[in-house]
Amino acid sequence: MHGFALFAAVLALAAAVGLVATWLRQPLIVAFIGVGILVGPTGVGWVEPEEALELLAQLGIAVLLFLVGLRLDLHLIRTTGPIALATGLGQVVFTSVIGYLIAIALGMDTVTAIYVAVALTFSSTIIIVKLLSDKRELEQLHGRIAVGFLIVQDIVVVLVMIALTAVGQQSGDDVASDILGVFAKGLGLLAGIAVLMRWVLPWLLHHIARSQELLVLFGVAYAVLVAAVSDWLGFSTEVGAFIAGVSLATTPYRDALGARLVSLRDFLLLFFFLELGARLEFTNAGQQITEAAIFSVFVLIGNPLIVVAIMTLMRYPVRVGFLAGLTVAQISEFSLILATLGLSLGHITGATVSLITVVGLITIGGSTYLIHYSHQIYARLERWLNKLDRTDRRKSAEPAGAHADYDVILYGLGRFGGLLATELAQAGHRVLAVDFDPHRVARNVRPGVTAVFGSAEDVHFLESLPLSRARCVVSAIPLLDTNRALLHALRHHEYRGRTALTAHTPRDAEALQAEPGADLVFQPFVYATTSAVEALRNLLGPEGGTDGDRRGSA
Repeated sequence: MHGFALFAAVLALAAAVGLVATWLRQPLIVAFIGVGILVGPTGVGWVEPEEALELLAQLGIAVLLFLVGLRLDLHLIRTTGPIALATGLGQVVFTSVIGYLIAIALGMDTVTAIYVAVALTFSSTIIIVKLLSDKRELEQLHGRIAVGFLIVQDIVVVLVMIALTAVGQQSGDDVASDILGVFAKGLGLLAGIAVLMRWVLPWLLHHIARSQELLVLFGVAYAVLVAAVSDWLGFSTEVGAFIAGVSLATTPYRDALGARLVSLRDFLLLFFFLELGARLEFTNAGQQITEAAIFSVFVLIGNPLIVVAIMTLMRYPVRVGFLAGLTVAQISEFSLILATLGLSLGHITGATVSLITVVGLITIGGSTYLIHYSHQIYARLERWLNKLDRTDRRKSAEPAGAHADYDVILYGLGRFGGLLATELAQAGHRVLAVDFDPHRVARNVRPGVTAVFGSAEDVHFLESLPLSRARCVVSAIPLLDTNRALLHALRHHEYRGRTALTAHTPRDAEALQAEPGADLVFQPFVYATTSAVEALRNLLGPEGGTDGDRRGSA
């Protein structure tokens, strides 16, 4: 087969293998690399790395980095406090150092060991956000922290690529002048982008955004153009595409542009992974498998333990640290991009790229199941992990909870729980709020609401609370297992007051209503929908509403 027919066959094979991957709950990255190996020289030999395939692969990487820069949310890092920065940088440093020592022990030279060690540090933001979103854990504490330190990693990997391209173009005769030249070019590029951001892009986008199709075309063209200029100046195209995305991140069109480019990114990345799979070299497969197994075990086990250690030192609950730590139990597409950059610069060989890719396949596949079954895994390891806990929960709750009377004990100070606490306090009720996020507890400034640190799943924690004097225990945490654990703990302590719980789905609501001791189950989405429909009825009126009705407010 040649030309169009070959292209169609490869796409059909990629779709079929992708379907199998979704059945196995695996990210499509694994499927696409596997297809690349299958159709490449190592497999059936349909595809050879060539100029057309390489161009599509570069476009895919450029769009990927452009979207990363476009959705760079520095506010998220600030809202998760110093934990995102400390965990992100700490994990990168410790993983790099330990990975480097392992690589040296396996007999690698210094440059190769550095590349392998750095590649082990980065985790896939795309995969993690997708998995946490599917589990509805993005808004939970460990999800917000994980996304925060993944953003930190994205920034670090761009800085590493800038440093590598700077080192790669040094002539060796005058290193100092080379470095100054790179620095000057970088400042010139940033200054040019700053001028565009200040005087050109807002005006231009205002006119372009009138056509959604033209907006998409402009986004791709702008990303590729800045990437090409970056490459001409001696930096990589990836760096330029990332900077292009950052320059549009503050505009009101970033969400519309990002949403429309996601599908294009996913399609073009197929060719990057196809090319990567086709370039893999398995000349010494036995040695590579041994090395890949060692590095994979380190990433799957060592990386999460590093995050747990850092977060427990910062006095975060070990459960939060463990769930957040599992998100770094794989290497990312950026690790593979970094490896191909090192290959193009002549720093490493194709065999090293193959090794890093095999580690990526193993860790991405393994971590997917770790994240999917994270709560079950934690339940089995809890008694050992709790020995690392430094939060001292009883001491935190004792001053506020043990010697005071409260009408309501409220678990959870999130969006729904925070509003409940405020409204109950304004109604004259004394509220003791319990939350698993120490920073949320510290920031509580609601009059009439006392906030303490604690867990709804800790049966012993209830001993420090004034259960005998509380009229009602309310859980604003919409997790079925957590609410069941709280009910069990309340029955264990023979609580006689009222209990109100929260569920996001009708199925969870029915399950909680069947539990003994559940007097009331909140369904915030159902309540919000009912209120919205009632407001719309008032707005529309009995026969579509009059002009006066339409001027009303809900």
